[in-house]
Amino acid sequence: MSHPALTQLRALRYLSAIPPLEPALLEWLLLEDSMTKRFEQQGKKVSITLVREAFVGREEIAEELALLPDESRYWLREIILCADGEPWLAGRTVVPESTLSGPELALQTLGNTPLGRYLFTSSTLTRDFIEVGRQAQLWGRRSRLRLNRKPLLLTELFLPASPIYQKERRNGVESDAE
Repeated sequence: MSHPALTQLRALRYLSAIPPLEPALLEWLLLEDSMTKRFEQQGKKVSITLVREAFVGREEIAEELALLPDESRYWLREIILCADGEPWLAGRTVVPESTLSGPELALQTLGNTPLGRYLFTSSTLTRDFIEVGRQAQLWGRRSRLRLNRKPLLLTELFLPASPIYQKERRNGVESDAE
């Protein structure tokens, strides 16, 4: 089973440079801390709908493969993050099998726990980069993170109800920067 938001997430086109955007929009897109925590700061109860969690082969992560070690299997987790039951973000995490050792084995058993609750409690978490992307009117980003120097790739698509778009809606202006 898939979800339309995950189809949009996979269609993100990454920008070679970050365009001039509203500071509030940039703040969301370049956030280094937990997106889960940021959503909770909006006064909402955050929950996830787990869409898919399984080992997959290279063919299922063709677009992400260049950003991760070449292995035969990857742990794939796709979710919809909701705030008070309203979908705010689609997330896709790709974890090389070699990353899943020691404490990082917990990545396979998160279930309905948001990834950010696990990642941002680790003192060994580092981020290699954030790439900003766009699909139609929706913004997204992807980051290669490392736990104990072991990589994983996180892609996030901000869905229409997400607060990232609130300023644009308040002004009645659609941002068209690309």
